[in-house]
Amino acid sequence: MATCEVCGNDYYLSFEVITAGAHHVFDSFECAIQKLAPICDHCGCKILGHGVEAKGKFYCCAHCARVEGVTAAVDHV
Repeated sequence: MATCEVCGNDYYLSFEVITAGAHHVFDSFECAIQKLAPICDHCGCKILGHGVEAKGKFYCCAHCARVEGVTAAVDHV
């Protein structure tokens, strides 16, 4: 068993994630999201989908990117 680095739960179904060379252990996707998901630079929500990356910042949607001055950002319809 391994201990989740977010909640501390020692769980037999914990899993490992390696991203950007860093090793992480979680007991649930919820904890993995809390630790690893980027945060929208405009509204502050966790970005769970593709999001928008522009000018070195991350946004949850084209609307948030446009509010921050990324005029070319467009949501897919």
